Amino acid sequence: MENLPMRLRPATTFAALLLMGLPATVSAQEAPLRTALDGTFAPHAMPTMSGGVEGFNVDLVNLIGERLGREVELTSAQFSGLIPALQAGTFDFLAAPVTVNEERAANLLFTEGFMDTNFAFVVPTDAPEYADLDAFRGKTIAVNRGSAYDSYLAERADEYGWTVESYGTNSDAVAAVLSGRADANLAGATVAAWAAQKNPQLALSYEIETGLVWALSFRQDSTEMRDLVDRAIECLKIDGSMAELSQKWFGVEPTTGATIVTPTPGFGVPDFPGYAEDDHQPSCDGLAS
Repeated sequence: MENLPMRLRPATTFAALLLMGLPATVSAQEAPLRTALDGTFAPHAMPTMSGGVEGFNVDLVNLIGERLGREVELTSAQFSGLIPALQAGTFDFLAAPVTVNEERAANLLFTEGFMDTNFAFVVPTDAPEYADLDAFRGKTIAVNRGSAYDSYLAERADEYGWTVESYGTNSDAVAAVLSGRADANLAGATVAAWAAQKNPQLALSYEIETGLVWALSFRQDSTEMRDLVDRAIECLKIDGSMAELSQKWFGVEPTTGATIVTPTPGFGVPDFPGYAEDDHQPSCDGLAS
């Protein structure tokens, strides 16, 4: 079979072996990890010219496979269908970045956070420094209509006195900043960093901490696999791989203590359902089968 970019392979490899009459002796430990994400969420996953997908989460899940000594079968699909497919057993876990909240944690099992789910402003490179939200008073801020960032700005418009201009896509909101029709754009921190990295006329500005994280999601009966992938994420944090991915895809050097470079005690996200206290020490030893 032709090697597709970033190990994007059909999800029928194992079944094909059985149909060809090959011995069905592949153990669960040796079987590929079946995972999926939304391939249109740049810079976490986006199409390549050759028909594959690339991005932060594509690299992340392949590094996890390397640390565990397992092949990865990565499927690109619409986000709305990912969780139902996971629950149906189509995938072992989701490589998509999913924000951990009470509702989701009541139905899914999560690894520890691999990144903080923060908001960030993008401004022109010649703009003054914005040290806090007060600095945006009286400014016009462009945002993707109907997004969490749109709601955040609208709910605080009276308090901070900014004008919110909503656009059909975040790309249109970024274009408003580039054309001078808006003073700033608010989006997810990684999307904002990507926009600044791709547009020399833009700069990453003030970041709003939400207290939430992105994590990889599993079915609730997949505790053993969740814990194993959690340990692989810890390995990537302590061996410098996560910091390298941040530089590569966001152009950002993680700060000390940020979730992307700081292992979380136990397994899962503390204070949410599914979290398991454990005193294991983060390590890269003993992960591969």
